[in-house]
Amino acid sequence: MGRGYYHGAMRCGPQAASKGTMSVSVSRPGGLPASLLRRDVVSTRKRGFRTDIQALRALAVGLVVLNHYWAQRVPGGYVGVDVFFVISGYLITAHLAKELRASGRIRLAAFYARRVRRLIPAALLVLISSVLLAGAFLPYTRWNATVQEVLGSTFYVENWLLAAKSVNYSAMNDSATVAQHFWSLSVEEQFYLLWPLGLMGLYVAARKASKSPEAVLKAAVGVVAAGGLICSVYVTAVAPSEAYFVTPVRAWEFGVGAAVALAGSIPTLTLRVRNLAALAGFAVILASAASFGRNTPFPGWTVALPVLGTALVILAGSDGARMWHARVTASSPVQFLGTISYSMYLWHWPLIVVAPFVLGAEPGTGAKLGVLFIALVLAWATKRVVEDRWIEPQPSRGRVRVVFLSLTAGMVAVALAAFGLGLLSVEKSNEAKALADRLAANPCHGPSVMNRQADCGNPFTIPVTLPNMGPQNSYAQFPDECPTNDNTLKDGLQGHPASCDLSAGDPKAETVWLVGDSHAQQWQTAVFELAKKRHWKLKWSYFGGCPLVDAPYAGYQGQAADPAKKASCEKWSQTVATAVERDRPSKVFVSMFASGEQIDDGTGRSQPAQYADGVVKYWKRWLDAGATILPIFDPPQNGAVRSPDCVSIHASDPAACAVAKDRALPPDPLRAAVDRIQSPHVRPIDLNAYFCDDSNCYSAIGGVSIYYDPDHLNKEVLSGLASAFADQVG
Repeated sequence: MGRGYYHGAMRCGPQAASKGTMSVSVSRPGGLPASLLRRDVVSTRKRGFRTDIQALRALAVGLVVLNHYWAQRVPGGYVGVDVFFVISGYLITAHLAKELRASGRIRLAAFYARRVRRLIPAALLVLISSVLLAGAFLPYTRWNATVQEVLGSTFYVENWLLAAKSVNYSAMNDSATVAQHFWSLSVEEQFYLLWPLGLMGLYVAARKASKSPEAVLKAAVGVVAAGGLICSVYVTAVAPSEAYFVTPVRAWEFGVGAAVALAGSIPTLTLRVRNLAALAGFAVILASAASFGRNTPFPGWTVALPVLGTALVILAGSDGARMWHARVTASSPVQFLGTISYSMYLWHWPLIVVAPFVLGAEPGTGAKLGVLFIALVLAWATKRVVEDRWIEPQPSRGRVRVVFLSLTAGMVAVALAAFGLGLLSVEKSNEAKALADRLAANPCHGPSVMNRQADCGNPFTIPVTLPNMGPQNSYAQFPDECPTNDNTLKDGLQGHPASCDLSAGDPKAETVWLVGDSHAQQWQTAVFELAKKRHWKLKWSYFGGCPLVDAPYAGYQGQAADPAKKASCEKWSQTVATAVERDRPSKVFVSMFASGEQIDDGTGRSQPAQYADGVVKYWKRWLDAGATILPIFDPPQNGAVRSPDCVSIHASDPAACAVAKDRALPPDPLRAAVDRIQSPHVRPIDLNAYFCDDSNCYSAIGGVSIYYDPDHLNKEVLSGLASAFADQVG
């Protein structure tokens, strides 16, 4: 989110100069016809201060904040960002178009300097404050991601960083950082960088071709708006994860605002019609916020609703008449929120990210209201002390140089602070690893406590010594004997699975496979330890978020699969099934996040029933090839039923993170498949007794956090379960 050029809302006409905004020049060296300029001056004098735009800002930031603080109540509040994009497109284009009309050019250095002074000081203040907050309150295991995203935000490429992470399955479980919300500011800054160049280039080209610059600009903006919407629909359909963040998909939203700026007022509409249109615009925005949610295809075509609603409000109020909604929208509280909306957006997010660690508990309604009040105070102070102080409508050339030097110095300062936090995280990680190695010798530490309950007490209530998961806890690590992870079965049968020969040259060594999604990968620690002891030739293949079933793939955790993921997942699934069948292994370990993956075989039956049938089809082929199948039942859910930070917050009392067993352990389709196939050569492995008692499931055992992230087990726990795992394999 960002804001347009003007301080507050749009103010034009002779009075503007005294308020620190641009006045409109009527001189036209090389510009458009004087008649057009006269109409422009008349209309801008009528407009005055746009309280409706200020109200849109207030509405936008309010929706975003409510969505971030109370997502269940305002599930679609993220549309507030789209409202800001339209406002920015409108205000920036209105300013640039006036400059072109008046002088035939844009003073680019002055324009960029104004943008820097308007936006960057407050942003850098919040970024460096966020680094300090993260270092003071967040677990060290979140510092590396914080460093990456603070750097991405400092140089305004955060949206591209998040787009790259969105297609990385392992990154999907990363916790939010204090700088994550800067993605929208990055989109805006990229727009500010490119848009004036585009407008000026088109203007010059039109004049050289003896075409009407106004007509060329309007046509170009129309192409951007229409083409951008098509791009948004297409990219959202084929790559929905990236689509939310990438700039080209969002460009049309700025284009719609630009089109409204170039269109000006529409005098043929009566005031009554304008009022109805404005109310309809506000209603569409609010309806989008109330009805959209996590699973709404977005941006796609659905973003057209808040975008066009915003455009309707702006266009309806363009003639300066007092609107029906003004009694509310022009009220002091609404205008105040609109005035501080930029700083409010900056501050609200890092505060709510660190709040649980400051409070020692997930914030309830009262605590959230307190955090919100602090954000309001900080936003007001930042507006007064930082934003207002740096506003300068017409900086001199010397001042422009100073602005850019100051910008560089500020960015370097934030980058150095971030790098310092990164170095400190390495030191903390090494200390944690050394402590974990010392604790491992304690018989009451970790899953081994289950065999010594009488001596150690309740295994689920022992305080957690190292609640934060570092690199040493990653379930994706491979032993030194198996340095490779070339999983080329994703390319088809012409490839080969990842493999590791632990047979010590035994010609009679068993060939064993481990297959599935990342929930199979998390068990590799126990499987590898067993393979080393029994001298297996081990092969494996994983595909995160993809079910290994003979059925069409539909989606993951309620989100529909894009065509590329669907095709690659189904190809991998069929390839692995055939590769295992042809290899004729003695054993096949298989595990999947079956309750979180969706398939659709066209029967309309329940997901567990469809999933079980799809699994059994592959299992029968492997059984016919002589394999024993060892399904590993999924452990209790974590991030879906409790805060992933629960153990960090309640390290001294991990029982506070207990969740009812029937909630943490939803029906596992693999269990249904075992019941359906009824074969003595299908022997399930179930270690959930180490995570749950008769009533509840826990997030720590023997003073060790069970989970590495919201979805996967901690490697330390997996190592401690290796003996129990081997017992069930037999």
